[in-house]
Amino acid sequence: MAKKSMVEREKKRERLVAKFASKRASLKEVINDQSRPMEERFKASLKLAELPRNSSETRLHNRCQLTGRPHAYYRKLKLSRIMLRELGSNGQIPGLVKSSW
Repeated sequence: MAKKSMVEREKKRERLVAKFASKRASLKEVINDQSRPMEERFKASLKLAELPRNSSETRLHNRCQLTGRPHAYYRKLKLSRIMLRELGSNGQIPGLVKSSW
């Protein structure tokens, strides 16, 4: 079996986060509601723990859409600095003017 790229793994995480967002929010609301009985809040926390780990929004990471690189990420373009420089040198990013780099 071939190893999945980080770009594909991140897309899968984004799908899981979107799929389970409402369920996670409702369970967290039950857990944080102090007026509910302790037993009900505990059951809700167990249900929350049973959800897929990658369905948590904190598992998402900003990554370059082309290479999957997590460092030196430009949010507006969703690219790493390396791909930004390469595409800019080739004239593939409109409005980006190559200086001396």
